[in-house]
Amino acid sequence: MDNLPQDPFILVSSINMLLRDNEFDSLEALCDNFSKDINQIKDYLGQYGFEYMEGQKQFR
Repeated sequence: MDNLPQDPFILVSSINMLLRDNEFDSLEALCDNFSKDINQIKDYLGQYGFEYMEGQKQFR
């Protein structure tokens, strides 16, 4: 995957998949790889009701 999707529902699914499959150790590492700000990702997905669960390494 070269870029993260823009659609919030596809984005959350993609992020969770990449973290679940251990492509990245953390959300921070994932964001660094795609040159995205972690807080912008959290805020953007938060607008759609998703919250990042650090212990589970996923948005819910």
